[in-house]
Amino acid sequence: MKDIVVIDIETKNTFADVGGEEHMDELEVSVACVYSYNENKFRSFWETNMEELGNLLRESGLVIGFSINRFDLPVLDRYFPFSTKALKRLDLLEEIEASFGSRVGLDILAQTNIGEGKTHHSLEAIRLWNEGQHKELENYCLNDVKITKELYELAKSQGHLLIPDRKSGEIAKVNLDFSRVIRDLESAPSALF
Repeated sequence: MKDIVVIDIETKNTFADVGGEEHMDELEVSVACVYSYNENKFRSFWETNMEELGNLLRESGLVIGFSINRFDLPVLDRYFPFSTKALKRLDLLEEIEASFGSRVGLDILAQTNIGEGKTHHSLEAIRLWNEGQHKELENYCLNDVKITKELYELAKSQGHLLIPDRKSGEIAKVNLDFSRVIRDLESAPSALF
C-alpha cells in the first residue's frame, strides 16, 4: 500500500516578517518533520534536502497533519516542482472543525486525549532557529508529528476525540470518521503524478 505520512513544519519567519498571510509564499521552512508508516520511522528535512521531502510526499498515498491545508503544505509549495494541492491529505483540524463547529489548538487537544502536549509554541520555533538551537527545534517539530500521529490513530480506532469547551471547560465528544479516506487510499491508482 502507498505510504501514509504525518507531517509538521516550522518556519524561519512569521507572517509579520513577510507582510501578512497573503504573502505566505515568502515564508521559509526551517525544518519539516514526518512520520512514515511504511518505513515505521520519524525523519527530519532541512532546507538542503527539501527535494527528498518532496519525493516522499509525492510518492505517498496520504499526508496527515494539523492545519496542513492552511499552513504547512502551502508554505512547502515554493520548494517543490509540483503543487501540494495534488496530494491526498487529511487535516485533523479541518475534520474537527467540520464536526465540532469550531477550531481547537493542538496542545489542548493532545493534553485532553493522550495526556501530553506540545513542548513549545510556533513563535518559539522561530526563536530557536534564530538562536541556532536546531536540535531543540527539530525535537519540537518531531514531537508535534508524534502527537498528531497519536491523535490520528486514536480518532481512527475509537471514532472520536474529546474536546474541552473553551468557556465552560466541559468535554465534548467529537465524532470523526476517517474510513472514507482509508477506502480512497486503498482504491487510489498507484501514481498521483
